[in-house]
Amino acid sequence: MASNSKSETFLQRYGYDFLLGSIAAFYVLTVPYTKVEESFNVQATHDILYHRLNLDNYDHLEFPGVVPRTFIGALLVSLIAAPFVLTASLLHLPKFYALLAVRMALGCIILCTLRFFRRQIRNTYGHQVEAFFVILTAIQFHFLFYCTRPLPNILALGLVNLAYGYWFKGRFYAALNSLIFATTVFRCDMLLLLGPIGLQLLLTKKISVWGALKHCAGMALFCIGLTILVDSIMWKRLLWPEFEVFWFNSVLNKSSEWGTHAFHWYFTSALPRSLLVAYPLSLFGLFVDRRVWSFTFPVLAFIFLYSKLPHKELRFIISSVPIFNLSASIASNRIYNNRKKMIWNFLFLVLLGLLLMSLGGTITTFMASYWNYPSGHALKELHVYGIGEYMNEQRWVHIDTFSAMNGISRFCESDLPWRYSKEERIMLQEFQHRKFTFLINEHPVIYGFKCLFTEDGFSRVRLKFGFPPILMVKEPKVYVHGNLKYHDIVNKNWPGCS
Repeated sequence: MASNSKSETFLQRYGYDFLLGSIAAFYVLTVPYTKVEESFNVQATHDILYHRLNLDNYDHLEFPGVVPRTFIGALLVSLIAAPFVLTASLLHLPKFYALLAVRMALGCIILCTLRFFRRQIRNTYGHQVEAFFVILTAIQFHFLFYCTRPLPNILALGLVNLAYGYWFKGRFYAALNSLIFATTVFRCDMLLLLGPIGLQLLLTKKISVWGALKHCAGMALFCIGLTILVDSIMWKRLLWPEFEVFWFNSVLNKSSEWGTHAFHWYFTSALPRSLLVAYPLSLFGLFVDRRVWSFTFPVLAFIFLYSKLPHKELRFIISSVPIFNLSASIASNRIYNNRKKMIWNFLFLVLLGLLLMSLGGTITTFMASYWNYPSGHALKELHVYGIGEYMNEQRWVHIDTFSAMNGISRFCESDLPWRYSKEERIMLQEFQHRKFTFLINEHPVIYGFKCLFTEDGFSRVRLKFGFPPILMVKEPKVYVHGNLKYHDIVNKNWPGCS
């Protein structure tokens, strides 16, 4: 046994990281494009890496979005990705590879913070609980899929993972400071998690009011000062982004304009989809180990409080997933260790079946997500089909709002002779009077243009008898049109539109 100790230690230290990192990297490589929710940080990292100090060329000044966001996360990710982006530039690789580098850099940050939390799990509950934690995280789709996507929620998730780790380590003020940073800089709604955790620490006398003020007030002032300093420069006006977000979403309640859900939606839809088998297991964990209560209840309170906001999205509560996975891991470990007893052996068989079903659900969700970025695929195809003997001529590509929201970012653009426009509010009949060479548009017919090819996107899931039992239904989502004035281009052998 002693001869294996070194290899076991190596596997315990790096094997889990390699597994989770490989899955996250697979998602990056197979689904590289981004959506509108990620657009600010994606465009910000692009501009930092390529425009640097030339702020006038930054995308956010022309397309500011509904509410301002901080540049601090984009600056950090860009700093890590910069050497890889520089190497790609020296090798004359397309900017698309820089997008992969940016997403990989963010994934490394999030998985490193998750590793910190996972080590505290091992120290507190043992290696087996840690192993189940990794297994459950690996077979869930949303956490590893989102951990490389530059959303404000994901940037905050890194700090929340640190907070969980410090919480378990007994460094309670460090945990609160991590949550304060996440709240003031990245996501103001993390206040709903900071409050319950802070209140529990006060009630259990692990911290004092005076101690919290002494250790945390300075951190709050530092974070507010940092974001005001950085973002006022980047946005060219005095600004604390997350305060404006708080005012927009909570005070004015404008977020409901983007859709609303019932109060119970997080518990009946978002959590079951994101946790899969870990959802019932996490509830079982409350009964098999009383220690689970102390860290699960603040997270449940966070979700209850968040449920009062009418506009709901799964990514808003993704920071709760590690805690639910921990509770589920403790329950799984209890079932595994008692499997020699008849009733527990039955539960163990049920657990194995549910794990396989969860893996099937993850594969299905992945396939749906793969087809959910049609305009990114359309632009890539256009770059392939659009090259040829007329490459010296400028090629103007207009990208409509739908396409900009469903897969296209600045990283997808190519160098000259390609040029791009995201000009908004152009009427369909007006395009024939403009000099755009190509249109990437959600409309199948545009006067003065020929439809060159279409790109299908995910529509719905259909159940059927046979194998596989689930069928992805796709339909045309994006249409690429060529200007009829350019005969040499539109008369090429294009795939055509059905």
